[in-house]
Amino acid sequence: GLRVTVLLTSSLMVLGAGLRCVPVSDIEIRKKLIHGGQLLNGLAGPTVMNAAPFLSTTWFSPDERATATAIASLLNSLGSAAAFLVGPLVVPPPNGTAHLVSQSNTQHIKDRIEAMLYAEFGMVSLIFSAALAYFPSRPPFPPSVAAASQRLSYRRSFCRLLSNFRFLMIALAYAIPLGVFSGWSGVLDLILTPIHVSQVDAGWIGFWSIVGGCVVGIAMARFADFIRGMLKFILLLLLSGATLASTWFTLTCLTTVTHLPLTTATLYTSCILLGIFLNSSVPIFFELFVETVYPVPEGISCGVVTFLSNVFMGVLLFFLTFYHT
Repeated sequence: GLRVTVLLTSSLMVLGAGLRCVPVSDIEIRKKLIHGGQLLNGLAGPTVMNAAPFLSTTWFSPDERATATAIASLLNSLGSAAAFLVGPLVVPPPNGTAHLVSQSNTQHIKDRIEAMLYAEFGMVSLIFSAALAYFPSRPPFPPSVAAASQRLSYRRSFCRLLSNFRFLMIALAYAIPLGVFSGWSGVLDLILTPIHVSQVDAGWIGFWSIVGGCVVGIAMARFADFIRGMLKFILLLLLSGATLASTWFTLTCLTTVTHLPLTTATLYTSCILLGIFLNSSVPIFFELFVETVYPVPEGISCGVVTFLSNVFMGVLLFFLTFYHT
């Protein structure tokens, strides 16, 4: 049920955030604690990312499901958008400049990082306390036939998913662009450093791309609730827009080859459009997964898709470990 899962997830997040705050002077021990905290937070991540369709099926009627899925899945993205702003605003960028290399400035940056870690631990603890106090597993009465119906077992669900070619194709169509984009946007400040974009500008780019994606995603989901059978058409439009935006961004960055003007406006516009098109496709994909493999439980189908997405994100981040300039 949702209550047990949410409590387990939020407790992992509390423990992970707490490990990162342990005041240890030894750098190696501190590094291991931070890695351990990030690992626990990563274990909690898939539940947060793929629980939205299960939540909407359990609590909402069929003509509200796409909108509910959009709000539940995209609010998670709004947290990422806030991180793009909070990081640069709380912690000043070192940027290797001479006046920041001094011991006092280094200590100042360290203090600000620790303050942000303590604040995150406090917020996660508050969320865990709220879930512990009140988070029901299901409503008193099921809102639809799908919410009340019996689903397949865990083993049968996996067999059904792996033998469903249509589901696997849709899963790859989701996992490749969304997984790569999630990893790419998370290290956007590192990627844009060679073209002299500060981490503050990179943070604003990430923030507006996610916020725009949330607004457009909820609007598209509401449209899908009103007009049934349009999920594939909506996805084709969104992925076509993402393809054009990513091509524009790439050609703009290759200034020595294309001779296109590299300005703040073109960089902002192409990145933000890419984020809007991709982020807004998430709830539509989730609804398509649920409809394609019913009666497989939503948590299992979306869990498999989230796993694939994380694999492609991991591949990108693995190659970025060799990126030194």
